[in-house]
Amino acid sequence: MVLRERVEDGRITVLVGKPWPLGANPDIGGVNFAIFSRHATAVALLLFDSAEDTEPALEVPLDPPRHCTGDVWHCFVEGCRAGDLYLYRVSGPYEPENGHRFNDRLAVLDPYACALTGCENLSGSLGFDPEATQRDLVPASKSNLDIMPKCIVIRHDFDWEGDRPLKHSAGETIIYEAHVRGLTAHPSSGVEHPGTYRGIIEHIPYLKQLGITSLELLPVHEFDAADNPRTNPRTGKPLRNYWGYNTIAYFAPKKSYAADTTPGGQVNEFKEMVRELHRAGIEVILDVVFNHTGEGAETGPTLSFRGIDNSEYYILDANKRYYKNFSGCGNTVNCNYPVVRSFIVHCLRYWVTEMHVDGFRFDLGSILSRDREGNIMDRPPILERIAEDPVLRDARIIAEAWDAAGAYQVGGFSGGRWAEWNDRFRDDARRFWRGEPWVLGDFATRLAGSSDLYETEGRSPFHSINYVTSHDGYTLHDLVTYSRKHNYENGEGNRDGHSNEFSHNYGVEGETALPGVRHTRACQVRNLLISLFVSQGIPMMLAGDELCHTQNGNNNAYCHDGPLTWVDYTFDGPRVEEKRALLHFVGALARFRRTHPALFRSAFFSGTDRNGNSRHDLAWFSGTGEPMEWRYSEGCLGMLLDGSDVPTRIDEIDDDILVLFNATTAEYSFALPAPWTEWKLVADTRHGTGTEFRGPGEELVWAEERYPLAARSTVILIDPRRRR
Repeated sequence: MVLRERVEDGRITVLVGKPWPLGANPDIGGVNFAIFSRHATAVALLLFDSAEDTEPALEVPLDPPRHCTGDVWHCFVEGCRAGDLYLYRVSGPYEPENGHRFNDRLAVLDPYACALTGCENLSGSLGFDPEATQRDLVPASKSNLDIMPKCIVIRHDFDWEGDRPLKHSAGETIIYEAHVRGLTAHPSSGVEHPGTYRGIIEHIPYLKQLGITSLELLPVHEFDAADNPRTNPRTGKPLRNYWGYNTIAYFAPKKSYAADTTPGGQVNEFKEMVRELHRAGIEVILDVVFNHTGEGAETGPTLSFRGIDNSEYYILDANKRYYKNFSGCGNTVNCNYPVVRSFIVHCLRYWVTEMHVDGFRFDLGSILSRDREGNIMDRPPILERIAEDPVLRDARIIAEAWDAAGAYQVGGFSGGRWAEWNDRFRDDARRFWRGEPWVLGDFATRLAGSSDLYETEGRSPFHSINYVTSHDGYTLHDLVTYSRKHNYENGEGNRDGHSNEFSHNYGVEGETALPGVRHTRACQVRNLLISLFVSQGIPMMLAGDELCHTQNGNNNAYCHDGPLTWVDYTFDGPRVEEKRALLHFVGALARFRRTHPALFRSAFFSGTDRNGNSRHDLAWFSGTGEPMEWRYSEGCLGMLLDGSDVPTRIDEIDDDILVLFNATTAEYSFALPAPWTEWKLVADTRHGTGTEFRGPGEELVWAEERYPLAARSTVILIDPRRRR
């Protein structure tokens, strides 16, 4: 029975309700609705029959004192049920000079809504006249109900079949960063439901073959993919907000990523994806964007927070008409304000308890360190609260430890157990392999776990998320194919994106058929991957890098939803052998890391064993076989890891692992360190696409005292004699 019929036959009755929990919560006989607003003078709940309705079937005024407890407006609607649709209308002062932007002509979304009917074209849903000057903003004169999505009442009665978060140890973790759509949208993915949560379920065998343990998804929360005003100058087609870093509803999984089109079906489909990934041993980490919202600057749309209590949810300028913009996206969320802190924690708890996700990566995380005036705090309450929250205690928390206003906190992010994206690893590895002088010591420090950044305050190498590429920047293929960015199709005159990616084209800008250039690029890709996977810390790789994915030199492809950004699984054409070889190499490299605990120690190298006796768990060698003299700027380095006493697996003795790096353009006859032993060769990247990564029992015995280390190559040797 539709809502209007329930209203007409008297099945809908409005009671006082409760102020907690916030959101729309089904209960016996109805639904409790509760929303926070400190400065509102009146609130109305709007209930709808369908997503297309431009007028509510029922409008419920929530006037104080009956329906307001403190700052929370609430009611219980008997006869309402899961699947019903709703919005709010919030009245209050329209005083931009005082930070208030209430507009009772505009319906707004519940910040706690667990699903929306769709969020694909809200660009016309402006709360203010976009032609008005910043000094003379006026409320819009018409309702927005014709374009606003509706919130959906959700009942969480999913059959998890005993599923629980996986709690992988940091040592066994290998993160794979991917876009929900981009992972399976390409026709070559072969899935029945491309670009969806269900498509990822179908894609699980591939992920298992790859050897990753954790799937980190770019934002899955509802956002308006059409909020990009630019067009592609080459095609004239509108550009998109593909990445999704413009969240509108933080509790709601994006509807367009679901194959299930029934109202609220995206919630169950997301849960199915998590359950099946867990069944396959793969964690789910969500990229969350609490630093800003999709409402933009002062001329942006009023969708939710701005119309509910603008001065509470955002950091405002001294002239409160305007927003502090530490995000580069028009506004900044007031993360350390008590009400907003609670909102963020409630949201994280929801995704952990109701959706079973395993962790979060916090976009522009340094904004979470800012106070209400925008200053960086010594001990930000929100960071400590997240880190110490008992419900989130087992959740993986990862910070992008900088923001768009100059804050940079890599190695110093507050809050105790936070891991961090280590962009120092990214840059030092890139600089070393493109042959820059005087980076040898920095490169070695990154391989050893970045103790210069993470050894203080009881932290470990696992606080470092090591990566060479991510969604933001070049793909791995493009990193060795382009010396400059090619972002012209973004519609910003090639001004966007990083201008110095420490990339190199090795003789030709872009694709080429020259065998020498292609060979060098293939070697460099493997050199960078080995550097990532033999480093202490947690490795993260970008989806598609294992398949030579290219974005044609675009290092800021946030606005392209198409073949440019979709992972291409096509195995034919001139690059087929190159793709097959690299895919095999990455899978073998991941298996090698997981089976060698010497590569993921839980403590920094100390030179002593656990009994305090002197030992050499890590040693660095020059090409002469002698201990490294760091004052030299040569690009040749040997790293020897002693596997005899590995804290992460006390009952196992690992192999000794010797990794030789040569970033120079000349072959080097590398003297293997004394005492000389009989090494076994696992990998040598000199062969480029012909490289074979040899598994256990397939290694080649190396009985010589020197190894001919080719230009721009990496070699892995092991001594397995002590393995039990």
